[in-house]
Amino acid sequence: MLNNIRVVLVGTSHPGNIGSVARAMKTMGLTNLYLAEPRTEVDGQSIALAAGAADILQNLTKVDSFDEAIADCSLVVATSARSRTLDWPILEPKEAGEQLVSEGESGPVAIVFGRENHGLSNEELQKCNYHVVIPANEEYSSLNLAQAVQIVCYETRMAYLNKNRKVEVLEEYPMQKEQEQFFEHLERTLLSTGFIIKNHPGQIMTKLRRLFSRARIEAQEMNILRGILSSIEKIAKKD
Repeated sequence: MLNNIRVVLVGTSHPGNIGSVARAMKTMGLTNLYLAEPRTEVDGQSIALAAGAADILQNLTKVDSFDEAIADCSLVVATSARSRTLDWPILEPKEAGEQLVSEGESGPVAIVFGRENHGLSNEELQKCNYHVVIPANEEYSSLNLAQAVQIVCYETRMAYLNKNRKVEVLEEYPMQKEQEQFFEHLERTLLSTGFIIKNHPGQIMTKLRRLFSRARIEAQEMNILRGILSSIEKIAKKD
């Protein structure tokens, strides 16, 4: 199950950080590392700081985009500083670990860490189901990348160890690419009915993304919603 939990680093610029992250992961039993849009390569410094976790570096997956890194994941949790401009479902690190372990039994899930200097963009954050905020000292909340990874990986391992019995996962959640297709379909339908205007979409789609992320729509429910949208589109075309 732990193999289904991937750590995604977006736009990493320091090779040493990649090695330190690999070490943090391996100490907690996680081995699945993705680099999305990396701005550096694994080098000798990476291997040195991995300190015995070079196998994770050798087997990491490098992809060209953030979307590609999470496309087949049913659950995507982003690490983020609490934002006043983007109100999103928030998890504590312990809750994030429990969620990753629970849904990781049925397929790939991801915990995402942003760029060293400015984290993840709002657009990237909106493609994640939850945001996890580490409750650090407000007067000095400066965590480096490997420290943040270590905290979340620790909570994930604790959730794994505390899971004394196998919980049957009845829900099947849509993959991230299917979620994006749904939001595209939703926006297209709302444009066709005039509910939103193409040149002035406002915050409607952002608020709808937040609503559905909070609700955790199952795959079958999303299929029903897309069927409803298709029926609305047919009526709109007749008009």
